[in-house]
Amino acid sequence: MSPFEIIKTARLTEKGSIQSDRCNQYTVVADPRASKTQIRRAVTELFKVKVVGIQTLNVRGKARRQRTHQAGRSPSWKKAIVTLKKGDKIVLT
Repeated sequence: MSPFEIIKTARLTEKGSIQSDRCNQYTVVADPRASKTQIRRAVTELFKVKVVGIQTLNVRGKARRQRTHQAGRSPSWKKAIVTLKKGDKIVLT
């Protein structure tokens, strides 16, 4: 898989911005089939940073109902929390 297939997007949330300031950690949405080593290589290649550690978890999709009687479901996805070397940064704007 290419790095663009492995890393789908970076999550920009309030908790994530606090994590990036204090712990130099960033949250990315990864392909569910990707392993930690593949995610590490993809982040290094795409953002040109040194990765110190990675934590991954699978997030279940929630049951949703939007203006209809039929229930739907938001998709499940894989979250990867990437810790970078001190001094490295990913600019999210």
